[in-house]
Order: sequence, then C-alpha cells, then structure tokens
Amino acid sequence: MARYINAVCRLCRRHGEKLFLKGTKCNTEKCPAAKRAYPPGQHGQGRRTKLSNYGLQMKEKQKVRRVYGVLERQFRRYFEAASKTKGVTGKMLLQILERRLDNVIFRLGLGLSRSQARQFVRHNLISVNSKRVNIPSYLVSQGDTIQVTAKDKARNKLKENLESAKDRTVPAWLEFNSAELSGKVLRLPEKDDIGQAIQEQLIVELYSK
Repeated sequence: MARYINAVCRLCRRHGEKLFLKGTKCNTEKCPAAKRAYPPGQHGQGRRTKLSNYGLQMKEKQKVRRVYGVLERQFRRYFEAASKTKGVTGKMLLQILERRLDNVIFRLGLGLSRSQARQFVRHNLISVNSKRVNIPSYLVSQGDTIQVTAKDKARNKLKENLESAKDRTVPAWLEFNSAELSGKVLRLPEKDDIGQAIQEQLIVELYSK
C-alpha cells in the first residue's frame, strides 16, 4: 500500500499550521512548525505569493487528506460517497473521514497520532463489536463498541499513550472507558466535533468543477 514516507513536519510548515501528525511532539517547543513558521525549502522565507481560488481549494483538500492520512484516490471515493448521501456534501465528507477506525482510535487517545493508530489496527490489536478488525479505513457506526484485544506488552503501550494524551478531550460523539480500554460510538460525528479549522466548502467547489 502506498504511503507518505517523508518528514511529516514539512507538511505542517507547508500549510502554515499544525496538522498534529507527530503526536505529543506537536504540543512541545520542539515542534518544527512552531520553531520555523515558514514553508520548507531554500525559498521558504522568500516573498509569498497570493493563491488563486483554485490554489486555495487545492491547498485545503491536501490539508484534509494529510490530516487523515488518506491518499488521493481513496479521498475522491469518499467525496463521491458523500455527494450521494442525503445531507450537505462537505459535512458528509468530514463525517466519513471521522468515522474511520484509525481516527476513532486516535480520538480515544489510544494512539498518539493517526499513523500510530493505523498501525495498531493493522496489527490486529483492535476489535469492533467483539470482532477483530485490521482495516484502518473501516467505518464505525452509531452503537458500535471498540475494544482493545492486545496482549500485555502492546496493552501497556496503549496505556502509556493514554497517559501521554491525558490532556486531550474525547469528542462528545464517543464514550471511552479507560479501565477496560474500550469505547462506544454514541452518535455520528458533526463538524464541531473535529476541533480543527477546515473549510470543507472549498473541497466541494474543487471537485464540483
């Protein structure tokens, strides 16, 4: 499976904002996006040009893709599914992305980043409704129960992650039991649950051309 293998902190600098791709490091003074708040490369500190409408739309789409760790082809499939769903297309797109299992593990605090959460899912450490699921793109539904099926060593790592992410708030659409390392989907997510500035209408305009 194709994946991005270069330094992810460069992506934050390129977008001019933190995308929280490196877990707890993003909240420390060591965060490159905070230390060097300008685009990467030898011309990063040069004069910035004003983006066209298309440039703004493309930049927003790329930002959302990188936040959720989704490649272009899959992202387009998500958009097509959202456009066929009853409701506002942009909001439906964000809802689909938030329902990804790797994102849910990240939101619960079991993964310090979405990429780490993706590894946990692929390594068969997570079950949904008592059935092991190793597909990070699996979409959870209202009422689903997410449980940790990992053994001692991996389980301890997850507990360490919880301690490191103790200041992170679990979104209102999820419920988490830290003692049992399990969560439940109380309802489908809304845009307000994301906690990150996303202009989804720009993405809709881009794909609607």
